[in-house]
Amino acid sequence: MTDLSHIRNFSIIAHIDHGKSTLADRLIQLCGAVTDREMVDQILDSMDLERERGITIKANTVRLDYTAKSGEKYVLNLIDTPGHVDFAYEVSRSLAACEGSLLVVDASQGVEAQTLANVYQAINNNHEIIPVLNKVDLPAAEPARIRQQIEDVIGIDASDAVEISAKTGLGVPDVLEAIVNRLPAPKGDRNAPLKALLIDSWYDPYLGVVVLLRVIDGEIRKGQKIKMMATGGAYQVERVGISRPKREMIDKLGPGEIGFFTAAIKEVADTRVGDTVTDEKNPAAAALPGFKPAQPVVFAGFFPVDAAKFEDLREAMGRLRLNDASFSYDMETSAALGFGFRCGFLGLLHLEIIRERIEREFNVDVITTAPSVIYKVNLNNGDQIELHNPVDLPEANYITSIEEPWIEATILVPDEYLGSILKLCEDRRGRQKQLTYAGTRAMLVYDLPLNEVVFDFYDRLKSVSRGYASFDYKMVGYEEGDLVRMGILVNAEPVDALAMIVHRGRAEQRGRVMCEKLKELIPRHMFQIPIQAAIGGKIVARETLSALRKDVTAKCYGGDISRKRKLLDKQKEGKKKMRQFGKVEIPQEAFIAALKMDEN
Repeated sequence: MTDLSHIRNFSIIAHIDHGKSTLADRLIQLCGAVTDREMVDQILDSMDLERERGITIKANTVRLDYTAKSGEKYVLNLIDTPGHVDFAYEVSRSLAACEGSLLVVDASQGVEAQTLANVYQAINNNHEIIPVLNKVDLPAAEPARIRQQIEDVIGIDASDAVEISAKTGLGVPDVLEAIVNRLPAPKGDRNAPLKALLIDSWYDPYLGVVVLLRVIDGEIRKGQKIKMMATGGAYQVERVGISRPKREMIDKLGPGEIGFFTAAIKEVADTRVGDTVTDEKNPAAAALPGFKPAQPVVFAGFFPVDAAKFEDLREAMGRLRLNDASFSYDMETSAALGFGFRCGFLGLLHLEIIRERIEREFNVDVITTAPSVIYKVNLNNGDQIELHNPVDLPEANYITSIEEPWIEATILVPDEYLGSILKLCEDRRGRQKQLTYAGTRAMLVYDLPLNEVVFDFYDRLKSVSRGYASFDYKMVGYEEGDLVRMGILVNAEPVDALAMIVHRGRAEQRGRVMCEKLKELIPRHMFQIPIQAAIGGKIVARETLSALRKDVTAKCYGGDISRKRKLLDKQKEGKKKMRQFGKVEIPQEAFIAALKMDEN
């Protein structure tokens, strides 16, 4: 076991594409953890999706052996955390397992919103923070300006920031020296009862659930009976190991060390992120603070494009749930789309990732309904119900009020786009809380209703700011709102997949946009099709899709008008009958395009 004074636990904080995974690659290479032959880019990102998008989805860890310039040997534990706001809770637990952080900022782009959100989490966890300016070899790099920006925006001293280029390896040895000299060593008592923080877990088809943990006090060894303090589950440890990044089995893990164990645990849901692992016979006095169960924020329906693939979709859902406890699903049926599932996600990126994984890894094409959030509906009889699906909203005469979730959004944007961003936030019923400046960039803090954000807020934000605005949010609670359910009727038949809950003030505008969109997307039939948006019995918007018509009078060359009239009347009767019995086929592309609405 390593002496506590020679262990350093740290994570890397950065905005998407500021070079977090590249820096991790260089550190791994410099410490000789992998040979040049085994080295690949983004070595800690195991999923193809992570490599393609350049983002980290699952937390990962690696143990590095480093000999400092002083000649002393150190063990460095790097936790590679996700950066996206959807995984903020996982990030907070990963940061709680470390004593320090490297704050990586792109020397040409500067501080972004996600950098801010995660650095504040690190400060809350009492981290020692080392600022690192990456990409200093680029012609557009301005290290002096970015140093000043870090001090102005975040408020930490950046005078001794390390300047590096993670791609070329320039300055990376200085980062290792800074980690050893500037970050504190972990504290812990080897003789106390076992107390360890569960950082993450994933499913392995041969070993069951593999649990990543940081030992605070005591020791965890092979054969020991352990207990999860939040779930109450008790297990016997089968293997204990560390990742270098290849898995390596060891006898035991002591205080300050980060490693993994397996204990024939069958479901990831039994190992909750942030839980405390302790000894069953001699438990710790109290659990570690900060644990909270994963709570889905956004809900959407998943339906197979080909109804015959429903069983394949069910299997895909079960397999993904094995690896991701924050993803939940229940069966649902839709008149328009058939059998499918109502799924809960941590956010829109999480939804997108799950959908892509189902389509790639399990080869099932899915239709996704419009994302909605959890509403709290207060009924006349004093009950409160949680509403995940707009279709399940009770009749208006049973409801006293509906509460919707609100978020606090932080937006960083260059000065010239400030006007259009302010307009966008005001259009989405936002309330401005703060507007401050850091150099030429404005930092906006807005309270916004979450259902306005999940729709297409992020796309609009990027388009009005030409991609320069960065956005981060946190949940602040529920507020009562004037909300109604808007249904879409096609040929007088409600299409439940397109039902949505909207604010009464915006219902007409959104209904009109939806009807116009569907008019373009639904192919013309042999009869006229009305497309309507309705709130209860009141129609708020309507478009009419005209019928395809055969020219029945083509054979009449001249002659009396009554001959033509007779043929046209006969056609009219036929069309009327057709509309009565005709079924409107809405193609899948129409659903997908209608749900990706853009309110220009």
